Amino acid sequence: MTDLTPSRDDKFSFGLWTVGWPARDPFGDPTRAPLDPVESVRRLSDLGAHGVTFHDDDLVPFGSDAAARQSCIDRFKAALEETGLVVPMVTTNLFTHPMFKDGAFTSNDRGVRRYALRKVMRNRRAAGSPARRGSSGQVSSWQPSSSASIRWVSL
Repeated sequence: MTDLTPSRDDKFSFGLWTVGWPARDPFGDPTRAPLDPVESVRRLSDLGAHGVTFHDDDLVPFGSDAAARQSCIDRFKAALEETGLVVPMVTTNLFTHPMFKDGAFTSNDRGVRRYALRKVMRNRRAAGSPARRGSSGQVSSWQPSSSASIRWVSL
């Protein structure tokens, strides 16, 4: 019989938002304590996971200052190096915070659109070039050719 025990060769990856979901819903506050993303990485590694994916706010709490942000990133990178887990995808959360209730790039509020763009670009700079990170090519390498190419956002 074939062994169905998961292994890293299966290349399963899990989102931090799935393993660390605080059981929040539209009718109430979270009912579970937050899980440390570093602990999630270690536990997923113990279970044979290949990788972990996340939104920026899954790793760095919304509104963190630059020092706290860097501390979260450094701890997470150290856990990845320690465990050998990879990060096949990271995305920017532009939907959870109430400021995005009318959209991020589509909001009528110019300040929200500006903030959303800065948030995405900050994460883009932090991730660097996909080619330098060993991407399989599934990560977008889009770069605006000039400020004119993004003028439609009405900054």
